[in-house]
Amino acid sequence: MLPNEGKGIVGLLAVLVAFAMSATAVSAQEGVIIDVTGAKRSKYPIAIPMAVGSDAAVAREMQEIQTFDLNVSGYFKVLDPAGFLADLEGEKLGIEPQKWKDVGAYGVIKYRVVTSGANLELTANLYEVSKGTAPVLTKTYKGTKADLRNITHAWCNDVVFYYTKEQGFFGSKIAFVAKKKGASTVMAVDFDGANPYAVSRNTSTNMLPAWSPSGGQIAYTSYMRNNPDLYIAPAGGGRPKRLSSHRGMNTGASFSPDGSKLAVTLSKDGNPEIYVISASDGKILTRITNNKAIDTGPAWSPDGSQIAFVSDREGGPQIFVVSASGGDARRVSFNGSYNTTPTWSPAKGESVIAYTTRDGGRYDIVTLDLKTKKMTRITQGEGSNEEPSFSPNGRAIAFASTRSSGSGVYIANADGTGTATRIYSGAVTGVDWGPAPKM
Repeated sequence: MLPNEGKGIVGLLAVLVAFAMSATAVSAQEGVIIDVTGAKRSKYPIAIPMAVGSDAAVAREMQEIQTFDLNVSGYFKVLDPAGFLADLEGEKLGIEPQKWKDVGAYGVIKYRVVTSGANLELTANLYEVSKGTAPVLTKTYKGTKADLRNITHAWCNDVVFYYTKEQGFFGSKIAFVAKKKGASTVMAVDFDGANPYAVSRNTSTNMLPAWSPSGGQIAYTSYMRNNPDLYIAPAGGGRPKRLSSHRGMNTGASFSPDGSKLAVTLSKDGNPEIYVISASDGKILTRITNNKAIDTGPAWSPDGSQIAFVSDREGGPQIFVVSASGGDARRVSFNGSYNTTPTWSPAKGESVIAYTTRDGGRYDIVTLDLKTKKMTRITQGEGSNEEPSFSPNGRAIAFASTRSSGSGVYIANADGTGTATRIYSGAVTGVDWGPAPKM
């Protein structure tokens, strides 16, 4: 079996680098547009002052959630509230534009949160300072106090969509395997590290989780019956269904975009090969590879036309791409002798994969544009980083890392800029970012 088989049998959670963006100021009438494909790297300065006329504790938590979301989105630079000059009590939900211009803010978020018993109501305004005192976006959200994080994530997604016309990834979840005291448990956590919970409930070895496109299920491999069999379980945890139990490996699942099929590694005939099976009953539909080498770690492209995988057919493990119906495979990775764990960016119009590469004795994350052949380094010189997975909009990458600042799951900008943020601490492997939240 190859090291880092599938989505990476070994590795620790690492750095997800949130995508940096280009902010282009235009006329006061047109406002500000964030160009998500531009070459500039300046981030849009936005202010999130503490809400007035609100439940103080809840308002503070919402300010912290908004700050985290917009900072890791890769598009914004959230300004330090200590430098604000505005009279917040006097402004309330409005703004005095000059006061915000003086601190360098291009955008300002004002919000009010009112609680009544277990209920909560958020009113939020977004201002472009260059456009004066009228908000450019106003939203009201209602729910309970238990919905606070989801409501705040929904508002931040609306802010991102206003500027970029792309859906944000706030409110999505990340699956991974936590390794502790000899146990390996499939876990899921909110993208910001909140609300971790166990998906697998057995005490056996579990590995390589993969989200279904709907977000309702997670496939993973488990040794609970003394063979690496493939299971599918409810994403919230619950009794798993054994889907594939051929003798030998049943690993590295990757769902087709429509969720009806899975690309997997099977070694039932003695050699690990890539197959496509039914997601409903595990029936083998297509054999994708037929090579004396080890083929493993399939990853389905977002349009369903291709599958990336790892093979040592040309020496050390490298990344290859093949038609989802089978045929001749082409090698796409050439930077060194050890490349594994491919994953595709879901960003529209792109053909980009991220993978784990080893150089200088360490593992790092890189991306490769299959059209231009441009390779971008996401991590370097910060411990061992493995098993990347893109955010639902392709603007960030989550991965496992071991570094001096601590092991865990990290997220980072998918363009290689900025600093990675740790969202979960501990020894981890098998990172997979789930689909966009349902709004």
